[in-house]
Amino acid sequence: MKRSATQLADELDSSIRSAESRPAGAKLGKTRDSAGGSRAVDTGFGSQGLRNHDALWRQAVTSDLCKAKVKPADLILFTTQLSVMLESGVVLSDALDAIAEQAEHGTFRSIMTNVSEEVKSGETFSKALRGYPKVFNAMFISMVKASEASGKMPEMLSVLSGYLDFESETRKRIKGALTYPFIMALMAVAATGTLMFFVLPRFMGIYEARGAALPKLTQVLVSFSMMLGNLRVMTGVLTVAVFASLGLYHWAGTLPGRRVIDFIKIHTPVVGTMFIDTVVTRSMRIMATMINTGVNLLDSIEVIQGSCQNYYFQRLWATVDVKIQDGYQLSESILISPGSELIAPGIIQMLRAGEKSGKLGEVCDKVSVFYEKKLQASIKNVMTLIEPIMITIMGAIIGTIAIALLLPVFRISSVIAR
Repeated sequence: MKRSATQLADELDSSIRSAESRPAGAKLGKTRDSAGGSRAVDTGFGSQGLRNHDALWRQAVTSDLCKAKVKPADLILFTTQLSVMLESGVVLSDALDAIAEQAEHGTFRSIMTNVSEEVKSGETFSKALRGYPKVFNAMFISMVKASEASGKMPEMLSVLSGYLDFESETRKRIKGALTYPFIMALMAVAATGTLMFFVLPRFMGIYEARGAALPKLTQVLVSFSMMLGNLRVMTGVLTVAVFASLGLYHWAGTLPGRRVIDFIKIHTPVVGTMFIDTVVTRSMRIMATMINTGVNLLDSIEVIQGSCQNYYFQRLWATVDVKIQDGYQLSESILISPGSELIAPGIIQMLRAGEKSGKLGEVCDKVSVFYEKKLQASIKNVMTLIEPIMITIMGAIIGTIAIALLLPVFRISSVIAR
């Protein structure tokens, strides 16, 4: 039965406490030898206990590190530093030791130390990284493995560092653009709650005291407010919402769920274009990097397939892989594969020209640069669209509530006169 890191740590503490509480005489017993003398024997927490202590400690720490995550900035800095050191002629294990010493005390330093020890013990760098999937994703490991085969790890790491930096900047740009709509949503929720739970009850008291009926829209708002204040109803609603979320999460992990969700991603207006541009930019950049560093086309496509998190792109590149093995060119393979509409005709023509001229890597590099600019424009369009949509939705909600509250105000004079 697999034990968690917490259980291992508890066992470790228990063994240490039992060893410390054991009297000194309990550690060493005495037994008679054949000559009638006495000799000391280890009956307690001796060397074997220390070995068990170390084993439990290493197992607990390794279990925690395998699930740990690090900041994108730390990963980018590590990739850049390692590339520069290897380019300067530093041995891989020495470079890893130097990076670990420079890193701050924490998770990333522990991971670097463990990776360095594994490399020194004879493991390949890519295999050592595979033990930390939350830090080094499949694309990172595949590119490192390909660079080990081609012997051009410094060049691959340099390009990989640029790619990681671009991905990080893209995420920051998206988060920054969503900050304003998020703040607007919080303010709308605060304003709505204030109106419903503080202002609305005062009107209800006035109307009930006069025996008058509230306007229909206000009555709907009152009913909704009472439902939110009912603990039993809200408990049931939250329970249903939690189970529905868990069911949806499980369904999204199945093949039919992935197909539906990934189909929505690439066919949603405006947002779908941004998603497609992201995947194409990543694919062309990886292909350019790997071909220019001497990796064969089939290995490049395998890495691209692993980097795509969309079912339809994965199906496209898997079919392209098979077609190339059957003797087709890359451009022809894309044309006859399912999902070829995801790749623009202009890209296919450029790939065909690169194949004929023997400069496929350079062409892929130019395509990635072009699509990187196109992706930035797509992100800007999406962010430009989100703001008015959020304003419209929030305005409609707050406006409806305001009207529902103002209707009783317009009729308050006639109600009070009764």
